[in-house]
Amino acid sequence: MSYITFKNIWKSYDKDPVLKGIDLEVEEGELLTLLGPSGCGKSTLLRCLAGLEHVQQGRILLEGRDITDLDARQRQIGMVFQQYSLFPNMTVAQNMAFGLKIQRLGKAEINDRVREALAMVGLQDKADAYPAQLSGGQQQRVALARAIVTRPKVLLLDEPLSAIDAKLRKNLQSEIRRIQKQLNITTIFVTHDQDEAMVMSDRICLLNGGKIEQMDTPIAIYTHPRTKFAAGFIGSYNVLEPLEFGRVTGDIDLPAQPIAIRPEVLNIAREKQGLPGTYDIQGTVIDSTPRGNVLRYKVEVNGVQLAADTLFRSFSIYENGSKVWLSLEKRNCLQVEEAV
Repeated sequence: MSYITFKNIWKSYDKDPVLKGIDLEVEEGELLTLLGPSGCGKSTLLRCLAGLEHVQQGRILLEGRDITDLDARQRQIGMVFQQYSLFPNMTVAQNMAFGLKIQRLGKAEINDRVREALAMVGLQDKADAYPAQLSGGQQQRVALARAIVTRPKVLLLDEPLSAIDAKLRKNLQSEIRRIQKQLNITTIFVTHDQDEAMVMSDRICLLNGGKIEQMDTPIAIYTHPRTKFAAGFIGSYNVLEPLEFGRVTGDIDLPAQPIAIRPEVLNIAREKQGLPGTYDIQGTVIDSTPRGNVLRYKVEVNGVQLAADTLFRSFSIYENGSKVWLSLEKRNCLQVEEAV
């Protein structure tokens, strides 16, 4: 039996459906990421599980128990929001202890749990500090510790890292994952950042327009997107309609469905490669964009623009207007569906 089950969940605002019959199962101890663009329903689904939103139709089960109509305080769920909502007039330790006092635990146990949580997030020396004296990353760790100190059955994280700079964000991703594994706590993480989802998740649930577009492991969802939307959102694939594919490759045997091609599988060179099992495609560089250690080229081929990635090396830089050859293995041309 799944640890968390969503059965046919519908939710609307002013007759505008945000969730459209969501069926989803979450296993105990896993970190599932709800991924998708703004307005796709990921935060709404999280809030329905937390009891902060009422569903119009469907049921939500936790450990086989129907919690659909339970008050939020009865669900034993911890939540960390994008805004950390720390009490400004309370110290770090007092913020962490607040939920434990609501649970009417003894003073000694509260002190022990707070001390344990402080150590877990590496803030032992900040117990007596106030939120205003902390950095954004430290505040985020306090909010996380406050959520887990009550030992909830489920931890919900609603884009908790979106306001933090890139370098610190990567560190905190690792910290959250470490703590989640250490506690073996079932966690649902919401983000619109596909790179973050790939790093954090056991599985990714990709949402689009209130429906589940695809759900799978990070590797599987990246290498085998099912639909045009999944290919474009997860891996920045080049998605070509059958006629476009024919114009690019010169292949007269057109596919029945759109074709998705990852930028990194397009090998760019000055000379034709002529390798077996590949398409050799001649085009013109029209733009390039540095992306860390990768340089992404935009290459025009018979009126179709393709993105091609290569390692950022000084001896393989092509100027705009350069004539280049793209080598594409046929096995890297993936057929995808129009939609779910």
